[in-house]
Amino acid sequence: MSQNLSTEVVARELHGNVFLVTINNPPVNALGVDVRRGIAAAIDAAEADVAVHAVIIMGSGRNFIAGADIREFGKPPMPPALPDVCQQIEACRKPVVAAIHGAALGGGLEIALAAHYRLAATDVKFGLPEVLLGLMPGAGGTQRTPRLIGAKAALDLMLSGRHIGAGEAHKLGLVDRLGAGTDIGADGLAYAEELLAMQAPVRRSCDAAGLSDRTANQAAIEAAREQTAKTSRGLFSPLKIIEAVEVALDQPFDEGMRTERKLFLQCLESPQRAGLIHAFFAEREVLKAPETRNTQPRAITHVGIVGGGTMGAGIAVAVLDAGLPVTMIDRDAAALARGRAHVEKVYSAMVAKGRMTAAAMATTMARFAGSTTYDALAAADMVIEAVFEDMAVKKVVFAELDRVCKPGAVLATNTSYLDIDAIAASISRPADVVGLHFFSPANIMKLLEIVVPAKVSADVVATAFELAKKLRKVPVRAGVCDGFIGNRILAAYRQAADHMMEDGASPYHIDRAVRNFGYPMGPFQVSDLAGGDIGWATRKRKAATRNPEARYVQIADRICERGWFGQKTGRGYYLYPGGARTGVPDPEVEAIIDAERVRAGITPRSFTDDEIMRRYMAAMINEGANVVQQRIALRPLDVDVTFLYGYGFPRHRGGPMKYADTVGLANVLADIREFAKQDPLFWQASPLLVDLVEQGKDFASLNQSE
Repeated sequence: MSQNLSTEVVARELHGNVFLVTINNPPVNALGVDVRRGIAAAIDAAEADVAVHAVIIMGSGRNFIAGADIREFGKPPMPPALPDVCQQIEACRKPVVAAIHGAALGGGLEIALAAHYRLAATDVKFGLPEVLLGLMPGAGGTQRTPRLIGAKAALDLMLSGRHIGAGEAHKLGLVDRLGAGTDIGADGLAYAEELLAMQAPVRRSCDAAGLSDRTANQAAIEAAREQTAKTSRGLFSPLKIIEAVEVALDQPFDEGMRTERKLFLQCLESPQRAGLIHAFFAEREVLKAPETRNTQPRAITHVGIVGGGTMGAGIAVAVLDAGLPVTMIDRDAAALARGRAHVEKVYSAMVAKGRMTAAAMATTMARFAGSTTYDALAAADMVIEAVFEDMAVKKVVFAELDRVCKPGAVLATNTSYLDIDAIAASISRPADVVGLHFFSPANIMKLLEIVVPAKVSADVVATAFELAKKLRKVPVRAGVCDGFIGNRILAAYRQAADHMMEDGASPYHIDRAVRNFGYPMGPFQVSDLAGGDIGWATRKRKAATRNPEARYVQIADRICERGWFGQKTGRGYYLYPGGARTGVPDPEVEAIIDAERVRAGITPRSFTDDEIMRRYMAAMINEGANVVQQRIALRPLDVDVTFLYGYGFPRHRGGPMKYADTVGLANVLADIREFAKQDPLFWQASPLLVDLVEQGKDFASLNQSE
């Protein structure tokens, strides 16, 4: 006979002599203060009740415990602290079983680690992802995990932030048993009763022997430190995680817990933590576009793609990966064959690396069809145009789509710069036209700018957001202008980089300074990767409307005139000998730069890394402010997410607008006004930036305006 003792967020129920403690804090059973208090009170009650011989901790709904309560981030801590709750669980004198299903992440896994025995359902996701937020496990995760599974496996889990399944967790020794059925409560009770029948002792993780081989564990720690120096350069929390695990190897458990707490608080106070937390929340906020509220998306079961080049093929792979059938259209059989080959090449590489079976590739490619006639798109629910970046060409494509596509089909353009309102106005159904700006390679890059023209229907925008979800992309709503959010801002800071290059900084120095800031690549490396001919075509397109008074640096044009377009031609700003992926400085490019300085009458001067980055970031931030003021981006956070996912902005800095708040908008404005003394036309302070400084506000104050 069971006895129901509570209906609070932590419910207690006595099943015979087993005390069932159930966390009931929807939607994910986050470890808010009421949950922590409820668990602590339940353990106290179990200790005091002679009728209780064992305890089970489990979650209701779909999860065990998915982590901390993000609503408490940035607020003063409220007792009991999670480390104290975990300590109380581990110190319990009666066997405690964690019966785990769904997500056991962060603090949820730390609760499970504090239990004496762990049973996992087959659907479990385990992880200690705190590093992704600039933090580290702070409730015993760095001390109990390596004691259970050794330093190597523990560090992999904590430094990657990845999730592992029940099978891998069982193999590592993180859990003791896998559940037999779909009822984790019943499995947990059976396991607890079995343990009691065996008179199984209380078995604490703090006493586990995973660190007994000191030599192997020390080697794992040193290897992790060396790898982290390469892959997480400049990041704070990964090194603190390694330091805490090393303490677990060298010091008693209680000392390790004190050190973990000290290091955790250091991470909590780090600016990187603030940047990563901002990125975490911003990624969720961008999903809340006005058009998606109370709007049902149209059904998408079949996607057409026009153009089988690099971008079209990448989009096709992304759509195929989402399980949707694709029909690709190209101008002739040869072009179509090349498009199909581009798609097959991606999957063949995955098969070669063991990431996909040949059978799975065959199944995927069976959903791919091709045609040289637009009539093959008659049944498509959405068509994505990915042809050459030329307005006349795109209008021809859309005229054909207008002719053959069924009523209600969504007609999307992948243009990077062009006026989507003009494209929409050229056909009879402008309400169906939307921009889907993918980033290359489209099957890998996470960002998807959803560009909203003036006459588009709200359900078309909602459909674009739904597609992004299916493709596992991060969507950002953008308004129509030349370059939308990302490429418009890119044009501004790339101009600033060009000005510095002509003024005396080499492109190689600028790239190095930008990498040291945290970018994976500098702007001239990016140009070489994307292809210098793309920017050249844009500059020629805009030449007629360029302000004759504006400074125009011609160095890139001189390089392109020689046919040096970057990696694909073996040289651009850099040389790529033998088809190398990493370039080396080119003396001939430096000679071109010197000649252009002479032509422009410029006496070169030197720049420090700090001077380079202040100009680079001021141009980025200033144009970002203009984009927000003009409603091209709804909020500063939309700019941040665009740059985090599309342009390699260092995530720990939160994005350019968050970074501006960090350094102070008044300081950014002062820099712009100082730079304007040399070039007042380029360095015009954004009215929004001026207004915010005058009001004593920051960009964060605008993020809740929608």
